[in-house]
Amino acid sequence: MVHSIICSISGLPHTQAKETHMPKVTESRIPFGKHETWIRVTEPDAPQDDALPLIVLHGGPGMAHNYLRNLSELVETGRTVILYDQIGCGNSTHLPEAPVNFWTPQLFVDEFTNLVQELGLDEYHLLGQSWGGMLGAEIAVRRPPGLRSLAICNSPASMELWAEAATELRSRLPKTTQQILALHEAAGTTADPEYLAAAKEFYLRHVCRLAPTPQDFQESEQQMEAEPTVYHTMNGPNEFHVIGTLREWSIIDRLGDIEVPTLVLAGEHDEATPATWQPYVDGIKDARAYVYPDASHCVHLEHPEGFRKVIADFLANYDELNSIA
Repeated sequence: MVHSIICSISGLPHTQAKETHMPKVTESRIPFGKHETWIRVTEPDAPQDDALPLIVLHGGPGMAHNYLRNLSELVETGRTVILYDQIGCGNSTHLPEAPVNFWTPQLFVDEFTNLVQELGLDEYHLLGQSWGGMLGAEIAVRRPPGLRSLAICNSPASMELWAEAATELRSRLPKTTQQILALHEAAGTTADPEYLAAAKEFYLRHVCRLAPTPQDFQESEQQMEAEPTVYHTMNGPNEFHVIGTLREWSIIDRLGDIEVPTLVLAGEHDEATPATWQPYVDGIKDARAYVYPDASHCVHLEHPEGFRKVIADFLANYDELNSIA
């Protein structure tokens, strides 16, 4: 059951109603301690037998659900798709005055556990993108009883590996760009327009290769810039200058605790280079890897239909696990 319903809207224009099944989209807030988690549930008009719901974890931390909104179209496979804004960003409770030590991976694991309980989900699939994939792994090592599969998309298994990859990718930028980045990082002036322009070169190569940047991504970015507490505290000023509390995070030595089928997906030009995600493949029993060609960190935006097909095929393989006692 979804609590505190705010609105229910059609997923397709009215003019198509007679020809096309219309999913039901419900936006709501559920209590999380003294706070609230905003969720968006897309339900199929014609549910597929045994198609388990998919919960989607956004990145950042603090980048909100908007840029992953097109994953709701996986409802076309007959399954419910659940997106939500993690605490501290988007439509969920903002806590700009919270102390640094409030923002931990365990906080977001607890929020996820609360969400599953509040929605009464007995079994589900889990997909996480970027930080969301890291959070997905943190959830999976705890072996929650309802988890049936895990998709880790564009995510590192440790921030040390992520930083090393970023250094390597930065070394391929024009020398002038590298100098500008280094100068402002040393001076602490990472909000300077010159620095932001230089950083954009990295983003266009390794984060999202589409120009102009898709509106969904812009929305997530704009809300993060308006309330940067979570992102700046845990990550840092941008994708490749990680100085936040996650800088020493690693899950490599715990990956053997993940027992569910796992897909590890990345883009050919991803800032999450093979060196960053290979530990997932090596450490999780029977994990499979998929590298999407001509794509970077936002494969789902650059190749939306192809990305969703890969995910849909993977999920379909494990829907019937709900029949196993």
